Amino acid sequence: MKSIKLRKVGNSFGFTIPKELIEKYNLKEGEELYIIENTNGFTLTPFNPEFKKWAEAFDKTNRKYKNTLKELSK
Repeated sequence: MKSIKLRKVGNSFGFTIPKELIEKYNLKEGEELYIIENTNGFTLTPFNPEFKKWAEAFDKTNRKYKNTLKELSK
C-alpha cells in the first residue's frame, strides 16, 4: 500500500501519483482521471465508468442479435 500527501494548489488540494503507478497504468500528462465515490471513500481510475456501461450494453445487444448482425454484415 502506498500513501500520498495532499498539498494546497490554489483553492483546491492536489497530490502526486508515484512513478510506478504512472508506468503501470500508462498515464500521460493531461489525461483525465475519474473519481468514483463508494462507501469506503473513493476510487481514482483512468477508466471511464460510463464507457463500461456502454460496453456492457453493446455486448448484451451483440449477443441477442448475433444472427441478425451477421446477416447485415454480408
